[in-house]
Amino acid sequence: MAEDRLVDARGHRCPVPTLRLRRALEEAAPGARIRLLADDPLARIDVPHFAAGVGASVVEIVDAPDGAISFLVAKAP
Repeated sequence: MAEDRLVDARGHRCPVPTLRLRRALEEAAPGARIRLLADDPLARIDVPHFAAGVGASVVEIVDAPDGAISFLVAKAP
C-alpha cells in the first residue's frame, strides 16, 4: 500500500519535521500512511519516538540518495 500523503520537511531542523508529521496525522483518516521526508539527522530519533507516543507506527525508514531520510508512518486504524 502506498502512502496517502507526502510531507516534505527537508531543509527544516527538529522539531519542525515532527510537528508537520503531527499535523498530517491529525488530519489523516485512521489507517492512513504518511511519507515524511526530512534531512535533519535528529529526525531519525525524534520521528519514531513521536510516532510511538501517539500510537502510530513507523513502517519503514529509508536513506534517500539526496541525503534525506524517508519515513513511512501509519496512523493507527
